[in-house]
Amino acid sequence: MFPRPSINSPRRKRDSTLRSWYPKRRLLGVAAALGLAVGLGLPAAPQAAVASLTQITNFGANPTGLQMNLYVPNNVKSNPPILLALHGCQGNGPYLYSSTDFAGLADQYGFLIIYPSTNPSGSCWDVSSDQALTRNGGSDPVGLMSMITYTEQHYGGNPNAVYVTGESSGGMMTNVMLGDYPDVFKAGAAFMGVPYHCFYTGSVRGWNGPCAGGQVSVTPQQWGGLVRAADSGYSGPRPRVQLWHGTNDTILNYRNLDEEIKEWTDVLRVSQNPSSTDTPAANWTRTRYNDGAGTTQVEAYSISGAGHELPVKGTAMAANAIHFMGLDGTTSSGGNTGALHAVDAGKCLDDPNSTTTLGTQQQIYSCTGGANQTWTHTSSNELTVTVGGSVLCLDANDRGTTNGTKAIVWSCNGQSNQQWNINSNGTITGVQSGLCLDVTGASTANSALVELWSCNGGGNQRWTLG
Repeated sequence: MFPRPSINSPRRKRDSTLRSWYPKRRLLGVAAALGLAVGLGLPAAPQAAVASLTQITNFGANPTGLQMNLYVPNNVKSNPPILLALHGCQGNGPYLYSSTDFAGLADQYGFLIIYPSTNPSGSCWDVSSDQALTRNGGSDPVGLMSMITYTEQHYGGNPNAVYVTGESSGGMMTNVMLGDYPDVFKAGAAFMGVPYHCFYTGSVRGWNGPCAGGQVSVTPQQWGGLVRAADSGYSGPRPRVQLWHGTNDTILNYRNLDEEIKEWTDVLRVSQNPSSTDTPAANWTRTRYNDGAGTTQVEAYSISGAGHELPVKGTAMAANAIHFMGLDGTTSSGGNTGALHAVDAGKCLDDPNSTTTLGTQQQIYSCTGGANQTWTHTSSNELTVTVGGSVLCLDANDRGTTNGTKAIVWSCNGQSNQQWNINSNGTITGVQSGLCLDVTGASTANSALVELWSCNGGGNQRWTLG
């Protein structure tokens, strides 16, 4: 087996700047870094106040004394999926619950979220010891697995639909859990992490300065070998992986994103050359690495100008992670959630100022990645957008079937004027009217209104989702 990456820094060193988890600092400068348009009025995150965290004790083997909080939405599904959501250093589970959009998305889609906290409170996760980097070896991963098992047994959680996400140290632990327990997790999304085993020191909660600084680089095969060694007897399917990193991250260097891509493309046996590259929002570059069947196995987001502050609340980051993992009930390879791009204009379908006012006509605007530009094409052929905690449907105003009918948002009611076909030629047609979703006057300007019109093959009637 490839030798462990060497380190030269003190094992217990802590960077005094590792505090991006504090609420007052976490979002400073994010609007500029991510290119979010101030005038668009990005919405507040989906509200999770309808339910609350439940603290659970005595949940099973817990060698490091972790704390467990569980979020059960009021509309929880039968046999619900489980998301393990991991905080960063100087954070805890309740902070991650309140500072990200995951709970609001659980309200919308009915899955359970486990929000663990480290012990001592505010410490980093153990991603550096031999125990943590071995299946059932001890330390934090064993306690986290006990929480998952408890949730399956006592809350009806689906053992075949378990997922993991986390930020910073939690992003590192996301990679560790995917490596240690490949049979447990279906997919994971790591924000601002480092590769599995990169932080190895041999000590519990050790600090690996070279890895944090992006100075550890090995071959894809060597990275992959380290992952496979965590559960050396396992030969089954591996969980799909989504990765996020900001280019200006001064806590965990951006170069770690490339190393994570090398690692997981090797583990999942896909090419290191991306199958596709696109820009789903301003300053976002997304690369996808597909298998022979066209399913995305590894997906990476590079966020230009962003520091150590992902996922940003009120943007589409959490929703994209939820979609990749399939927790929104769609298949991620189909691109059923994301920005709805007007091809000719290079703009996105936009709910103006994130309004929840019923009857508001929709427009196109520069793509920002905001929740007010994140649309889901549901299994019922609805196009939904979630703003201010409300799920609204794209609607043909007054059930209109004539040219010029306004495309508005309205409460979802299941009627045919809220059903849309996304066609292979790029058009989006109303099920009731057969008319095409159309940018008025073929405009390419911000705030150009969207309506229905007879399909004519024009570029102002072509759209891409995702």
